[in-house]
Amino acid sequence: MNTDTTLTTEDDERVDLRTGEVLLAPPDVTAVADQLVAAAREQGIDLTGPNGLLTGLTRQVLQSELEAELSAYLGYESGDRAGKQTPNSRNGSTPKTVRTEIGEVTIQVPRDRAGTFTPVVVPKHQRRIAGFDDAVISLYAKGMTTGDIAKHLSDHYGSEVSRDLVSTVTDKVIGDMQEWQARPLDAVYPVVLIDALVVKVRDGQVANRPVYVAVGIDLDGRRDVLGLWMGPTGGEGAKQWMNMLTELRNRGVADVCIVCCDGLKGLPDAIGAIWPLATVQTCVVHLVRNSLRYASKKYWSKITSQLREVYTAPTVAAAEARFAEFADQWRDLYPAMIQMWENAWGEFTPFLSFPPEIRRLIYTTNGIESLNARFRQATRRRGHFPNEQAAMKVLYLTVLERRPNRTNPTGQVAGWKAILNTLSMTYGDRLGIN
Repeated sequence: MNTDTTLTTEDDERVDLRTGEVLLAPPDVTAVADQLVAAAREQGIDLTGPNGLLTGLTRQVLQSELEAELSAYLGYESGDRAGKQTPNSRNGSTPKTVRTEIGEVTIQVPRDRAGTFTPVVVPKHQRRIAGFDDAVISLYAKGMTTGDIAKHLSDHYGSEVSRDLVSTVTDKVIGDMQEWQARPLDAVYPVVLIDALVVKVRDGQVANRPVYVAVGIDLDGRRDVLGLWMGPTGGEGAKQWMNMLTELRNRGVADVCIVCCDGLKGLPDAIGAIWPLATVQTCVVHLVRNSLRYASKKYWSKITSQLREVYTAPTVAAAEARFAEFADQWRDLYPAMIQMWENAWGEFTPFLSFPPEIRRLIYTTNGIESLNARFRQATRRRGHFPNEQAAMKVLYLTVLERRPNRTNPTGQVAGWKAILNTLSMTYGDRLGIN
């Protein structure tokens, strides 16, 4: 859906469609930038660093804004004699070093005699510009450790930053994370995908801890991470999933039409206890991948080709016939592989009752696995986390991260209108949209 609320006229003016106001275009600073870069090169001035061009520009912009703020506050410009007749006036300045995205910058903060002036661009008692915090949090979300970030800022911007400061900056998101984890959810989700990954956490000693992830697709076709939970050591368990799914129900999720999951023993029963009417669909990709664990690599291509005929069959009867042929061929050589499929058959076949649009949406948990891939990328460099909160902070920031020109794990599902029409015909009043 196009959410742009502006229009470009024949005169290349941007107009706000809601108010009719003509919007000012951002200034074109290309020529000025070219001149500054050329002058810096001629004089041998670095672009970054303590004495670099960007540092000087940042200092001057901040300084000019501070002076403009004080002029507006006092009601007269610097040097204006009329200022001496006012009840409040300028009273020198105080040096202050602030951290910015391009390094440390020392500015002169102007004062007033009454001591009531409160700057906006560089607030009192604050020594970090907002962009600096944003940059640190972005680097943290991309998988860099606190030590990596401190070294990066030192190497690239000449800004000496301690690991403790990086931790302090990133800890700012903890309150937002807690609110996000407790936020109310929709009453109905057509599809919910659940899966778990493992991270290493040091709690006395380093141990593998499962992180439970739930992604919902709402009635507007938007994918959203409904929750992240870290479980105790011992691996993924159906009992733990029961706790997580109960929390989702307590946060407002009264019904789910389809739940996609892996083949964890006991998980379908846990789902049925929370949402009795839900259809449980085992991820086909998990089944195929697990099949290859039992088979020699030289047979992988043949096995996957034959299994594709099973899960793309037009009907359940056709799938059963093709699986029978598959089982006859491989049972003697790989009996455990065939038994795995037979045990999972009840949760494997539900999607065969749906048309192709819904099959593509539910037969695999790839949507959540792509999110897990980003989680693993963000956690791989760390080896292990010092505590549970540090791990959850990274995973939460990864959920929020949006990568330009890339398909993000959360966002709009393609072709949703056709899918919603089919879901409405199948689930009717349960969706609550008629």
